[in-house]
Amino acid sequence: MINERKVRLGDLKKGEKGSIVEVGNIYSSQELIKRLLQMGLLEGARVEVMHEAPFGGDPMAVKVRGSLIALRRSEADLIEVLVYE
Repeated sequence: MINERKVRLGDLKKGEKGSIVEVGNIYSSQELIKRLLQMGLLEGARVEVMHEAPFGGDPMAVKVRGSLIALRRSEADLIEVLVYE
């Protein structure tokens, strides 16, 4: 049986993968959400955490749609991801 859980992208560790479920919330800056979407962080896209900076892991690098993107944890926390275990 496959277990799945919804978490924030910022909670994932190096090597973990998932599918984006939602980007932003009602409290998010619309400009920031637009920028994240333009970078390819779209609902349904598969993401994988590739790198984390030492001492807290901020920033982090994620692979999405063939691109490697660096995000602050605060930006990654705006993205809900469905993780399969």
